[in-house]
Amino acid sequence: MTSSTFRSRPIETCRFCSGALLTSVYDTVFRDPEADERLFFAIPGALCVPCRQLYVDQQLIGILGLDGARCTFAIESDRVLTAGQAGAA
Repeated sequence: MTSSTFRSRPIETCRFCSGALLTSVYDTVFRDPEADERLFFAIPGALCVPCRQLYVDQQLIGILGLDGARCTFAIESDRVLTAGQAGAA
């Protein structure tokens, strides 16, 4: 290997604009090729705020049957309950 070894970009950056990613859980709407919309809650992913690109694990996309679908809406989930507070209220 030479001193100018190719380094891949860290996973914490967007592949389109190199912006920082906000890793969180998102409520999303996906539209499939037949124009049916499906709503999903608490999808783990990473959002590039500057270019609005949402990254979701490809295995999860396959499990949910979203191959070929396009995410048309994503918003960070509102975390009402946190661990240890579910019984308190």
